[in-house]
Amino acid sequence: MAEAMVNSLLRLRAEEADDLAVISSCLQDAIARIGDMSYNARLRCFALVLTRFRWELADELGSEGGVRVRCGVHFDDVLRVQAQGIDMGDQTGLLPLLAVTCEDADYGVAILLQFAGGGSLRLEAEAISCRMSDIDQGWPTPSRPDHNLKL
Repeated sequence: MAEAMVNSLLRLRAEEADDLAVISSCLQDAIARIGDMSYNARLRCFALVLTRFRWELADELGSEGGVRVRCGVHFDDVLRVQAQGIDMGDQTGLLPLLAVTCEDADYGVAILLQFAGGGSLRLEAEAISCRMSDIDQGWPTPSRPDHNLKL
């Protein structure tokens, strides 16, 4: 595996739905801890830290194992956050992220973070303004996410 690729940190910004779809694909199967999520109403921002599987290295690594990395995600212009099917009081609870999607709304845009098990977070925002940044070099993992899909 190319060491430069493994040692590179991914940093992305989304300002449109297509941009957010790219970030969503990078975050698929990331694990979020409820205690690592925060909404600041005064600053109108929502932030979370996750451990994401580095899908961009998957082809180089073959079918076995992979790399996980800690990643910060920050949304600006957030007016309100609603949780559904998530006990936000369980600070140690872990949530596997499936997708980040968005849809137009009267106030701007609704950004939906969908987690395995049916839980979701709905961010009501004026516009899409998201940043994603890897925050460490990561570590090897012996397994890769597998959804047992038969195509």
